[in-house]
Amino acid sequence: MIKISQRLFSTTRPILQQPLVIKNSRIAASVILTRGPQITRDATPFEQAYFDYQEKLDRHDSAVFPQDFYFKKGSVAERRWKEDVQSRDAAMKDPSVSLSAAIQRDSTTPAATTTATTPIQLADRITQADKDNDIKKLDRALQRHLYLIVKQHNQWQFPQTDLQANEYLHEAKTTAAERQLQEACGKDMDVWFVGRQPISHLKQSPSRKEDTEGLKIFFMKARMYAGQAKPNNKDVSDYAWLTKEELATYLSPDYYKAIKDSLGDL
Repeated sequence: MIKISQRLFSTTRPILQQPLVIKNSRIAASVILTRGPQITRDATPFEQAYFDYQEKLDRHDSAVFPQDFYFKKGSVAERRWKEDVQSRDAAMKDPSVSLSAAIQRDSTTPAATTTATTPIQLADRITQADKDNDIKKLDRALQRHLYLIVKQHNQWQFPQTDLQANEYLHEAKTTAAERQLQEACGKDMDVWFVGRQPISHLKQSPSRKEDTEGLKIFFMKARMYAGQAKPNNKDVSDYAWLTKEELATYLSPDYYKAIKDSLGDL
């Protein structure tokens, strides 16, 4: 009997994973990672006019407020309340001034700041990152969706990788999209994949005549809740967080056309 040496099996090289190719097209997975709006958006002129109209209509139909029951005669609170009533009455006669704007305007006057009540200070809706146009910061464009793109192989795109022969798009724990996101942008992000099915796809023909394989990219949707991208892949040289309109200036026309309808309008 011929004895087979165990060393033969120990020196066998592992089988290398091959890209998944279907009908002469490599299959790639990409991640559309978004940071949602952090504050409510500004109202349009029509929305603001409708809100002001409803506010004045409610005040016109409201019952008389019993101020003698709630405020002590001659108190600071009573004086402040009367000032607010005068501001509202003046705004009721002026269609161009809203009740909220009238109260806010009078609360910032020198006379109002001498009272016991502290005027309301509204936070600035424009951050320092907006002023500096820092596209790497997540605290910019707080009213809008921001999307993560990376400069991969010297071109801007969403994080992307080829599927291996043993990978699937729909597997919850071992998706190629999730693997690529961690490899390219680090693990310091709290990310949730919205679904297990792609929301869009792009088919690309071979870029060179000598190439025999095309490329089909399937885009998976994900949301980011915390953290920041930290590229640690040699193929990724840069990254940016951009709005939908800004993406059009970075991505190629065909690439942007394939994914624009999958992006939020905000």
